[in-house]
Amino acid sequence: MLNCARCLKKECYNGKDCLEIEGEIKNLYNDHEIEVMKIAASIEARYYMEKTRIEEIILFSQMMNYERIGLAFCVGLEKEAREIYSIFKQHFKVYSACCKICGTDKADFDLEQIDPNRYESMCNPLGQASVLNEKNTDLNIIIGLCIGHDLLFTQHSKAPVTTLAVKDRVLAHNPLGAIYSRYYLNKIHENKFKEPEPKDHE
Repeated sequence: MLNCARCLKKECYNGKDCLEIEGEIKNLYNDHEIEVMKIAASIEARYYMEKTRIEEIILFSQMMNYERIGLAFCVGLEKEAREIYSIFKQHFKVYSACCKICGTDKADFDLEQIDPNRYESMCNPLGQASVLNEKNTDLNIIIGLCIGHDLLFTQHSKAPVTTLAVKDRVLAHNPLGAIYSRYYLNKIHENKFKEPEPKDHE
């Protein structure tokens, strides 16, 4: 049974092949993927505990000879996206796509609204992917896309995708805060996660 999360030994760290599939898995790596692994390993080895994730993405992109970077960001993180754009602009040609691109009405797809008494544009991950695909980006970076929208963006992006920021409106976009906080950890364990009832706005 595959359940690494529950294993307390982690003997694979010292070379044990618990599943006895090492040879089979090694054959999955082609030349491009081995090159990615080499560059990732070199960044880890040379800058361990020294570089932020932003700096690591810049280093990785330079070593991969990437020239065109795409930013797919949530409108709620527009200030952060603007700052990130200015940083990456120093090194690459950068294109950015807001989640509300095209201004499509949620009603067009019968999507539930936060407030049905006002107009709400839907998030548009396929739109973001489409416009960045047209720019032939070498790498796309997710900045705070909602759960589900990040999946669709990644699925439809022609360029490889990495995530710089994960959306968590409650914990200041730090999802692991729920694990480090006893209060939130207990709350999550106790939550039965029943499907919520639709909001009554009347």
